[in-house]
Amino acid sequence: MIPRKKWYKLIGVTLLFAVLDFWIYSSLLGSFRALTEKSKFKEITLFAKTAPLDSEAIEPWVQELPKVVDGSRGLYFTVSPDTGDFIHVAGDPVAKNIWERLKDTEDFKKGFESVYYLEAYKGKQFVQDKDVHTGPLQLFFAPVPDENGADVRGALIVLSSQGAAAEFEGLLRNLCLIALLLFIIIYSVILFSRDPVTGYGILLLFGIAVTFIAYPLAEALRLTFIKDGVFSWDIWKETLSPRYLVALWGSMRLGIITASISTLIGFLFAFVTERTSIKGKRVISTLATMPVISPPFSLTLSIILLFGNNGLITKQLLGLQNFSIYGLGGLVLVQTIGMFPIAFLTLSSVLKSIDSTVEDAAMDLNAGRFHTFWTITLPLAMPGILSAWLLVFTNSLADFANPLLLSGSYKVLSVEAYIEVTGRNNLGGGAALSLLLLLPTLTAFFTQRYWVNRKSFVTVTGKPSVRLTELASKPVRIALTAFVVISLGFILALYGTIVAGCFVKNWGIDYTFTTANIGEALSRGWQAIRDTVSLATIATPIAGIIAMAAALILVRRSFIGKRILEILLMTPFAVPGTLVGIAYILAFNKPPLILVGTAAIIVINYIIRELPVGMETGIASLRQIDPSIEEAAQDLGADMPTVFKTIVLPLVRPAFISSMSYTFVRSMTAVSAVIFLISARWYHLTVQIYNFSENLRFGLASVLATTLILIVLAAFGIMRLLVRDQGLTEKTVSQ
Repeated sequence: MIPRKKWYKLIGVTLLFAVLDFWIYSSLLGSFRALTEKSKFKEITLFAKTAPLDSEAIEPWVQELPKVVDGSRGLYFTVSPDTGDFIHVAGDPVAKNIWERLKDTEDFKKGFESVYYLEAYKGKQFVQDKDVHTGPLQLFFAPVPDENGADVRGALIVLSSQGAAAEFEGLLRNLCLIALLLFIIIYSVILFSRDPVTGYGILLLFGIAVTFIAYPLAEALRLTFIKDGVFSWDIWKETLSPRYLVALWGSMRLGIITASISTLIGFLFAFVTERTSIKGKRVISTLATMPVISPPFSLTLSIILLFGNNGLITKQLLGLQNFSIYGLGGLVLVQTIGMFPIAFLTLSSVLKSIDSTVEDAAMDLNAGRFHTFWTITLPLAMPGILSAWLLVFTNSLADFANPLLLSGSYKVLSVEAYIEVTGRNNLGGGAALSLLLLLPTLTAFFTQRYWVNRKSFVTVTGKPSVRLTELASKPVRIALTAFVVISLGFILALYGTIVAGCFVKNWGIDYTFTTANIGEALSRGWQAIRDTVSLATIATPIAGIIAMAAALILVRRSFIGKRILEILLMTPFAVPGTLVGIAYILAFNKPPLILVGTAAIIVINYIIRELPVGMETGIASLRQIDPSIEEAAQDLGADMPTVFKTIVLPLVRPAFISSMSYTFVRSMTAVSAVIFLISARWYHLTVQIYNFSENLRFGLASVLATTLILIVLAAFGIMRLLVRDQGLTEKTVSQ
């Protein structure tokens, strides 16, 4: 029960802040209006002095007024030589109708009187019909002197709306309201929360989710209901037609197959590197992560060049005539190669964190190796397996670069959405198709969460064991090693194609050896290399810290809106990059956040797009750590940041490193969303590679792709040196 005293205090302090906030708003608004009116009055007065002497040039001159004074409509009156009255001769028709209706008012009489004596006059604001203006009009009278400047020869009446000033006033009003709302939220946390730091963390996560996820998607959703400027269901009727439902099923089918195979392969690789005693684990880990280092379409190009209709292997070496790599089979192959590292990175940290004490106990009770694995190890790794499957599934649905090149006649929704946007310039249709992909993703997400929340997977209740008992028998180790070697050999062959492409004039056409590609590619792509590395370096630590903090709050804390926050933070991975790019352009190309064209929008895109991977990895690791460890630290006086820094982060260090590594490589190799957000000031390496590939300059594309791989590998090495694993979850395998 919250004491009434705190409620009274909240209300009183809020009212005080509201008064102060309103005073600041009123002061700024008054100063701004006075300044803009003075500036506009001066512009109108100067414009009146430029009135032409030729009567035929008066009308074009008046029509130029809106270009000089924003949101204005003008009327020109000349002085009758007989009566000395002002006679209308030119001007805007709408302004003339207003003058006809209001010419007998006091303001108009005073205006003409002032102009007669060569004095400018500013009238009062008045509101017109809604079909003419949406805001108040300001009335201005400016005299037009004769050649000597001693007498008046005409009068210029200007009806001016606020124009751009109204947008600024609206922005100022919104900022003041936001300031009041933030004050209420922050002060409420201080008064009512037992753990203010956690409260601020929850508010920050909600702020990030609403500002950079919900708001842009809402703008994109709004666009799907607008056609020709009015509300319409036509876009969704077209989206739910059989043609696109077939493409939706194609995406789901591809995602299910790819996620299942990729998760299986990722688990086998993770088991070999973390739970067996074979040699060369570091080499295996490095080579296994190579597919996520390169741009997504690089492997596709390698597959086409090796196994396409005129491929080096299928046509030149084997002489196959009717073989085709295009379609579902080829897509599954290239997506599995490109996405199984996602499962591998997720499952490596999970398998590494499992305490082997339970396995040892089972084997001490005469349980066999396979029985121990099936009943102990596999169930404990299930949260990570499901997380890995979900991440690969959503990534497969959102991928458009690989299907764009390799789908053939096989329809997937991401390609259809991309074609709608780029080929037909139908932003609403593309957004609707992309939003349709959220249905299978959210279904998979809720299913995974329901299954995981029904069981407990805690194994770490204190200092984890540093020893493992070998679960794989010798024949199993040999079979696993052979599978890993063959898989890595195939991957290396694909990348060998990329490296070889650096030294031929044009792969598939002219195989003449050359080194000219290197100099040309690096000189033309230097800006893209510099910008990409800089922006990815900025985004990586921010994304890693936010991901681990979000995982800790979602796993360890209960609060109102927890499920909503979790869904919002997971949404970016399900949304196709084309939709994210469109949504960000729609949302951040207008006040209050104008970010389009800046580096900030690219960095934010990196962080938001890859946040779900770090979250899922952190959540899977935290579910294996008993909360009593953190509770003990809090009982000894440690606050939430101290617990996070000294207890949680060291225990989830493998997940933290994996999260940052994945964010960096995905930032370096991003395509779909970034292609909409780049500008002349900030370019991206993968877009440069794609442009070279599209123009059949595969040699230049190969050089930049190889450069990108080397940069990321170097970054991996530096990251592991700077963020050393302290061995808290390191295992020693014994047979």
